[in-house]
Amino acid sequence: MKKILITGENSYIGTSFQQWMSQFSDYTVDTISVRGEEWKNEDFSKYDVIFHVAGIAHADVGKVSKEQQANYYKVNRDLTVDVASKFKQERQDKKSQFIFMSSIIVYGDISNVRKKVVITPETIPNPANFYGDSKLQAEKGLAPLASEDFTMTIVRPPMIYGPNSKGNYQVLEKLADKLPVFPNYKNERSVLHVEKLCEFIKSYIDQESSGIKFPQNDEYMRTSLMVQEIAKKKGKNIKLFSFLNWGIILLSFIPGKVGELTKKAFGNLVYTKGEGNE
Repeated sequence: MKKILITGENSYIGTSFQQWMSQFSDYTVDTISVRGEEWKNEDFSKYDVIFHVAGIAHADVGKVSKEQQANYYKVNRDLTVDVASKFKQERQDKKSQFIFMSSIIVYGDISNVRKKVVITPETIPNPANFYGDSKLQAEKGLAPLASEDFTMTIVRPPMIYGPNSKGNYQVLEKLADKLPVFPNYKNERSVLHVEKLCEFIKSYIDQESSGIKFPQNDEYMRTSLMVQEIAKKKGKNIKLFSFLNWGIILLSFIPGKVGELTKKAFGNLVYTKGEGNE
């Protein structure tokens, strides 16, 4: 019986993983909140694995104060290292595993509308903002804790989607709900369904797998087809037109939020497939 603790109570990923794991009888999965100081009184020694999903999610970087930026580092970096350090200390050389949910955001704002961008295991992270940097700094802070008895697993997922998911996928849902037509733009993006993520996390636990992981769906996502599929589930029929594609190119040149949103929606950004990547 493996005992797993999720740090990040009521989080989308944590809740999804706990519910998904309930189908297996040989695991116990608990969750706790790591807000405030009370978590420091928890007994971590009884757990074999900690799945750390707690953190501050991505925000509009142009509207975040210096104080808020500092809080990103306090939560995404410092808290992560503190939780891992407590776990390692209390396990006292017992075989343990710490799984950290990082993000593809550590590679920076490299999505490109006009050409394919491929991330390989050799691609060097280069965060474009404090959010990506806070995740990367957490990874660096965790690295010295890894040992033969303390397995460190870093997960850098692309966009995660599924029932009730938020973030970029929620934006696509709103577009699918409101628009009668949509550009038939041929881009490629790595994405990850939340149930597929759960499968990957379980496999990392079962195999006691260490290192940096790049989980993704078997197939790349094309934004236009995903929006069309979302619309179908809502009972709507969105028409795709290639003549609208010129607008995507023009919008991508506009500096600021418009250009950024265009790149997020229609840019190309994929993890390579094959050895070294899931």
